[in-house]
Amino acid sequence: MRMLLLILTMAVACAGIFYAHTPAVAGEPQIVPVEQPGNRDAWPILKRYDQEHLARIALPLGGIGTGTLSLGGRADLRDWEIMNRPAKGFVPLRGGLGSFFALCVKTAEGQVLTRALEGPIEPSDYEGSHGSTMPNHSLPRFRHCIFAAAYPLGQVMLSDPCVPVDVRIEAFNPLIPPDANDSGIPVAILRYVICNKTDKLMTASVCGSMPNFIGIDGSGSTKDWKGDLVAVGGRANQNEFRKGQNVQGIFMYSKGVAPRAEQWGTIGLATTGGTGVTYRTSWTSQSWGSSLLDFWDDFSSDGRLEDRPATGEDTPMASLAVQVKLPPHGTERVTFLVTWHFPNRQTWTPKNNEQDRIGNYYTTRYSDAWDVAEKFAPQLAELEAKTVQFVRAFCDSNLPEVVKEAALFNVSTLRTQTCFRTEDGRFYGWEGCSNTRGCCHGSCTHVWNYEQATAYLFGALAKSMRQVEFAYATGDTGLMSFRVNLPLERARDFGKAAADGQMGCIMKMYRDWQLSGDDEMLKALWPHVKRAVEFCWIEGGWDADRDGVMEGCQHNTMDVEYYGPNPQMGVWYLGALRAAEEMSRYLGEDDFAGTCHELLERGKVWIDRNLFNGEYYEHKIQPPKDKSEIAPSLLVGMGAKDITKPDYQLGSGCLVDQLVGQYMAHVCGLGYLLEPTNVRKTLQNIMKYNLRQGLYGHFNCMRSFALGDESALLMASYPKDRPQNPFPYFSEVMTGFEYAAAVGMLYEGQVENGLKCIQNIRDRYDGQKRSPFDEAECGHHYARAMASWAAILALTGFHYSGVEKTMTLAPREGTFFWSNGYAWGICTLARTKEGINVELAVSRGELALGRFVLDGFGYNHFDKALQIKAGKKVEFQVSRERS
Repeated sequence: MRMLLLILTMAVACAGIFYAHTPAVAGEPQIVPVEQPGNRDAWPILKRYDQEHLARIALPLGGIGTGTLSLGGRADLRDWEIMNRPAKGFVPLRGGLGSFFALCVKTAEGQVLTRALEGPIEPSDYEGSHGSTMPNHSLPRFRHCIFAAAYPLGQVMLSDPCVPVDVRIEAFNPLIPPDANDSGIPVAILRYVICNKTDKLMTASVCGSMPNFIGIDGSGSTKDWKGDLVAVGGRANQNEFRKGQNVQGIFMYSKGVAPRAEQWGTIGLATTGGTGVTYRTSWTSQSWGSSLLDFWDDFSSDGRLEDRPATGEDTPMASLAVQVKLPPHGTERVTFLVTWHFPNRQTWTPKNNEQDRIGNYYTTRYSDAWDVAEKFAPQLAELEAKTVQFVRAFCDSNLPEVVKEAALFNVSTLRTQTCFRTEDGRFYGWEGCSNTRGCCHGSCTHVWNYEQATAYLFGALAKSMRQVEFAYATGDTGLMSFRVNLPLERARDFGKAAADGQMGCIMKMYRDWQLSGDDEMLKALWPHVKRAVEFCWIEGGWDADRDGVMEGCQHNTMDVEYYGPNPQMGVWYLGALRAAEEMSRYLGEDDFAGTCHELLERGKVWIDRNLFNGEYYEHKIQPPKDKSEIAPSLLVGMGAKDITKPDYQLGSGCLVDQLVGQYMAHVCGLGYLLEPTNVRKTLQNIMKYNLRQGLYGHFNCMRSFALGDESALLMASYPKDRPQNPFPYFSEVMTGFEYAAAVGMLYEGQVENGLKCIQNIRDRYDGQKRSPFDEAECGHHYARAMASWAAILALTGFHYSGVEKTMTLAPREGTFFWSNGYAWGICTLARTKEGINVELAVSRGELALGRFVLDGFGYNHFDKALQIKAGKKVEFQVSRERS
């Protein structure tokens, strides 16, 4: 019934789209090459932003675990976050001048025009005690600007009636699922596409300038574990011109910043251009604007640069220019690479000793920033083509635009300082980022439970998180530290358990085992997983009476402890029992599977009978008599002072993500954990009670992530009565929770409501008010927001089991992107009188397929499992099952 509702509502939502029929193949299908499309060099565009919606745009450019710099909405470079920590708003400056690119054009008549390759500055940035404080405010620039994106591809279109050329900036970093290495290169590619608007030949030069800011990370000075001052700005930084086989440009290093400092490393500014290259390794000394004047006059004279003697300053400016000929109405491209290499990442739980250095995986692959440039340049065309192929396939999928935007743009979080890889390649994440440091350490389980992008795009990274959670963070008692300390020798030092975090990790273990088909991983981690389930039943634990219902002290993602049965923790628990049942049965542990099944059945009946109030599920507050009733490891200490009369409870409220465990069960293909009718009613009433269409009249006692006439789902509403002091975030709005509710609606066929919630979110991140690439919660680039990827799964009905070699989709006509974390491709479905024709293509990775299911319609079982490699496809027909 759920799938039928979804198909009918999606058919309405996507009415008017025409689908071509695919010929079916009789008998056993044959694997054949995918037809290669013609020239498709133009980058796909998912979202455009006009000049009124550019102010907040900051598109992160960098690889997974490398840090980033960001392309601003007007083509400026901002948020230079490449030195192992966040640096929001940080632009490295030299005398008020930041990094910038400039254009010099000389017409056939000899007229010379020089412009910064940026759009207009916002009027709100005009004012200051000494004039505008915006970096590069004094430079002439283009009048008109448009931003377009399909992450990681960002484009800025600059035009000006007074300038004889238009310029398009193409900026990106390779994003090539499932390859985390090719998606983890410390480089920002900036390509300047110059279009001659006249019918005459002209000369054009593009010049990039930036200070050598090694030692300056945007947070101020730091001290190392010995107490030595290791970075107070730059110290004796040096610039050197280099010419390699594939690139030439400026190599930046430091003779003064301590090699052990987190801010010590190297930077490169290079071009792939082979001719017409000039440079400066230094500008003249700063004196009342004369340094900038000297550069501008030099560049504007002929579009070329003359070097200047080193001045001995600590953060010398460097410039690199490339000159090209522009034929009449012709186009030329100039490509620059900004590369970096900062190896000394420090732990998020320091003890002020040498073990605090955990390093970066990416720096083990390159010796320095110049090595990055030389190795990357020959790969540029190939990696760009693979990136464009991925993005185009995703964008061409027949899904609502807002769903694709929410899913794809939030993938950018994987590239920010929220995430990193240690030298052994393991993947970790903060919850989010404050302006100058990570926010809330430890790959926090109760936050990372929600996101789905990592598992479905980079499965190996997700598996590394499961290994850390179970093999390192889970002790002999089954307690999983919901924050992991580093290095891994300290993994369990945090020593506290979160009910939702631990249960979600068990479900993620099931998900990642199914997606990968990795039986060896399951066998190796199963003893830890089993203990994590059994931990629920310890004396004073979450379900000490073993009735399938969590009643104990339940620390959770609201940063408090709930006391008594509640839907949020209760359904997570049911999902963990369901997942554990499947895993233990597969491993032949039928007795444990039976125990999990019995508790699951008892728990679901009790929750439906006792917590569902006819509209939604409530929390029955049951405080303990005293602390002796609670296992000490469950009291995190962020909740009520008097646990016999606890504050910070949900109570009778309608919680936005009360069904998050059901959301995860649908993602995992584990079926319903509660009565389906009650699930659907609950989601309908979350819309009824929690949706605010405009917030002018809404009182909020905490943080504001939505304001004014913006629409959003509140964290909780209280249609009946409200505790005097509910959990702290009840009046807030947070996108990750909204996505979980919206995706739940999509799974239940409530497509109009689900899409409305997602649209409300993305309307708030419109470029004018907030960056489309930075959904915040407890910090920028918050991990929970990557729950948006699950909307793709819900609308396509996608499931994959590498264990059973089975792919499942909803039986809806169209072309759909699919990915399982180890391969991705497209699948086209077309109805005929005989059934549904299927064309399944693999673009990257390799897919094992023994069975293909169109949920609620029919399936194909192949006598021998197919191994479909990248660039291959298979065609077959699925006939309707007869009831």
